[in-house]
Amino acid sequence: MFNSRNPMHRDPVGAVPAGTRVHFKITLPRGLGCSGAQLVMRNGADGREEPCGLFWCGMNGDGAEWWECHFEAEKPGVYFYDFKLETPCGHRRLMRGPIGEAVFDGGALWQLTVYEKEFKTPDWLAGGVIYQIFPDRFDSSGQAKTGVPADRRLHESWDESPDWRPDGQGNVTNSDYFGGDLAGIREKLPYLKSLGVTCLYLNPVFEAHSNHRYNTADYTKIDPLLGTEKDFRALCAEAASMGIRVLLDGVFNHTGSDSVYFNRQGRYPGTGAYQSKESPYYPWYQFKSWPEQYACWWGFPTLPNVNKENPEYREYICGENGIIRRWLRAGAAGWRLDVADELPDEFLDALRQAVKRENPEALLAGEIWEDASNKIAYGKRRRYLLGEQLDSVMNYPFRNAVLGFLTGGDAAASMETILSVLENYPPQVVRVLMNNIGTHDTERALTALAGEPRRNRGRQWQSETRLSPEQRTRGLALMRCASFLQYTLPGVPCLYYGDEAGTEGYADPFNRAPFPWGREDGELTRWYRSLGKLRARCACLNGGNFLPVAADGDVFSYVRSGGGDALLCAANRSTEERRVVVPPEWSGAEAVFGTLPDTRGTLILPPFGTAALRRVLDRTGQR
Repeated sequence: MFNSRNPMHRDPVGAVPAGTRVHFKITLPRGLGCSGAQLVMRNGADGREEPCGLFWCGMNGDGAEWWECHFEAEKPGVYFYDFKLETPCGHRRLMRGPIGEAVFDGGALWQLTVYEKEFKTPDWLAGGVIYQIFPDRFDSSGQAKTGVPADRRLHESWDESPDWRPDGQGNVTNSDYFGGDLAGIREKLPYLKSLGVTCLYLNPVFEAHSNHRYNTADYTKIDPLLGTEKDFRALCAEAASMGIRVLLDGVFNHTGSDSVYFNRQGRYPGTGAYQSKESPYYPWYQFKSWPEQYACWWGFPTLPNVNKENPEYREYICGENGIIRRWLRAGAAGWRLDVADELPDEFLDALRQAVKRENPEALLAGEIWEDASNKIAYGKRRRYLLGEQLDSVMNYPFRNAVLGFLTGGDAAASMETILSVLENYPPQVVRVLMNNIGTHDTERALTALAGEPRRNRGRQWQSETRLSPEQRTRGLALMRCASFLQYTLPGVPCLYYGDEAGTEGYADPFNRAPFPWGREDGELTRWYRSLGKLRARCACLNGGNFLPVAADGDVFSYVRSGGGDALLCAANRSTEERRVVVPPEWSGAEAVFGTLPDTRGTLILPPFGTAALRRVLDRTGQR
């Protein structure tokens, strides 16, 4: 009756720029006796309804009829709609079913995303590969450092496990370090280049008094254990010479209590907000009862929230000589924003303006775990992806879809998650999505795929539990499937350091162990190198179209096309062989992964197997 992803029913499909005239067309059973129909469009910001009458426009065969109308949104926004029908039995609603199909009554609303006409995202990231590094744990150059605080404990061996036990006061301090540094990353640039990496995403590098560094102590300084600003500039310059850009992690929702700005521990010689109401930083924070009671992130007193509406703080971060522009001038290619959904709209607007004024091609990405196109945060519909805020987000919905499918979830539901994101996000956002299957905030992908579920088990259990040889063999096979999907779905794969080496581990800190140099799984690393080469070779992976082929049982298959070539991708999660019927136009294709179809046009997928067929297209999209 209506398929929002079919141009026969909605043209154009997907998100559209403001001022676009969208054609809606539904087909209804003649026996329904519909005498009138309306498209009911709702503004997602205020819920205001805008009905639009549909006109009867002819028969669809003998038993159905067509109704149609046009709708045009002049301003950017997120809109939700269904269809109101007048029938002899009263009003009926044509609504969205659980996997996108139309149903009568009791369903959900469809979404129409309308973005700014001039919205543009950086071209350089599309078609590339992102590599996420937890700086303390990737590689250590062994160079001597100066100015390192004496209260930090360095592990004696790179191969030790991260500390996880609470101290005598019952606190987990995250004060153990392995000594990874910027010079170490620089030394490994040839290795990263061999993986096809085009962008490094670094977890926080600024001075902070924890190994994760999400409790910033000074935004103007590189943490002394990582090196100096000179080291950062050298890393950016050498990476750029190899075609690799550097993305920084910006933590602007809160600072550390142990910081230049708050200075609760009195570490710094200046006066912080905790020490005096006369401090220049006092207005940055929200005290309930100074100095001991203040707003902090998720109740952690070590992470006092910053008032993002304070003009001095906003100028400090977003001003002409502020933190954002300072580090872009030092060589960074953009920013990833920590807890972006906790930053007010006006602050995000200012962040984007600062980024784009300094460098229009710099990237601004955000940490948002849900569908970022329609999220409500703090009672307000957000506008992250409408053109005035973010270029990209960390694509956790795709992670859930990929890992869900490979661990026995419903294939159709995983495909629906992917199609929903593609329908709701502007295409210029889709081409630069950060597609992760593991990050510093999640279990290692290998453990999630093959390990015993963590559920509510504590750190003692997590520290002692490893994959058995049988689990690891299965996990590595599934890891190849997961990474194949990650690298060929729309967006940009974001590879978490060590995943390509076969690193396992449950939640923090076990997912943040040092890179296993000298103990890598060589076969898996070679697999990732081949995926990197695939992305460099296939133009269709640079923002190309996506067409689902199969999402049933144990098989997940789709076609990517555009830019002069096309890929037919298929993955089998089963321990048994599976077959996929290949359309005739793929008969002369090249097998870039797996094997060619047999003489009957059947593609045979071995257990946990994948396949990718490539064919060259002419200007009409044909071979």
